[in-house]
Amino acid sequence: MTRSVSAVRQVRRPQGEPRREDFAFITEPLAGPGDGQVLVENIYLSVDPYMRELMDFGGWEKGAGLEGRTLGRVIESRVTALPVGTIVFHRHGWCTHAALAEADVRVVTPVDGVPLSAFLGILGGTGLTAYVGLTRIARLQPGENLFISAAAGAVGSAAGQIARLLHAGRIVGSAGSAAKVEHLTTRLGFDTAFDYHAGPIPDSLATAAPEGIDVYFDNVGGDHLAAAIDALRDHGRIAWCGAVAQYNSLDDPPAAPYNLFDIVGKSIRLEGFLVRDHMDAREEFEQFLIPHVRRGGIKVDETVTDGFDTIVDAFLGMLRGENTGKMLVRATRE
Repeated sequence: MTRSVSAVRQVRRPQGEPRREDFAFITEPLAGPGDGQVLVENIYLSVDPYMRELMDFGGWEKGAGLEGRTLGRVIESRVTALPVGTIVFHRHGWCTHAALAEADVRVVTPVDGVPLSAFLGILGGTGLTAYVGLTRIARLQPGENLFISAAAGAVGSAAGQIARLLHAGRIVGSAGSAAKVEHLTTRLGFDTAFDYHAGPIPDSLATAAPEGIDVYFDNVGGDHLAAAIDALRDHGRIAWCGAVAQYNSLDDPPAAPYNLFDIVGKSIRLEGFLVRDHMDAREEFEQFLIPHVRRGGIKVDETVTDGFDTIVDAFLGMLRGENTGKMLVRATRE
């Protein structure tokens, strides 16, 4: 019987918010691995906000599908160090199978008491992004007040939980609904949170953090960034991770925050970062966090859709904020 691989390709550049018509599913014959390769059946695939930018800038295609963080199982091997059954991480996503060289994969060793999916979320690049942003970029200190935008998303929810382990003072989050606000405060340990639709963001933040904030972890930009600059104390820090507020308007970006010069007046430090520049922190990060995940001190916060055919809808839903925590697609059972 001829085997096949299913994959997704981008077929047009979106105009504003992406739509299903911007993508196409394809099916091709599945060849076995070549010399020095393994054939991987993908189990979990990640969909992330940065992919929206790739839709405009190009360079997203990779292998059969599109670039994306993925966990899979080796089902055929021509690499001695990667026998059949090995679980691997790779970036040849948006497809059901991938033929990969040893250099393309990183072996993932499952941990008792930890869901495999966590290695794409709180224990993967998502959690590492939050950890690096807090410890290396913002240099969060015990007792300092922290504001996180898009706090119910993948990185935001990880940052809030990690900040609690780092003994932050008051942890404040913004989210897009009352249900998400409740999720942050009752499940993830935020001190308080607000729905950014409920009123002016500066007013909501001032109410949530009446004494001001020391650190802002920015996933949104726009009005959230301006509000955070208002609320930051002298010598505050901003770790700028994302700007979801403008991902659908890259051809007509918003003006800079009206109060940008307050960064000078308050001696605020703003630094953008990419986690790929901090991969040397992975071992330290895993040693710190895995014990907390195993004992339940850190929640594996995720939204999972079942079936490879749900990947486009999962991506679009994530951009609309339909998820809490990490958005993943389960392509096949573990």
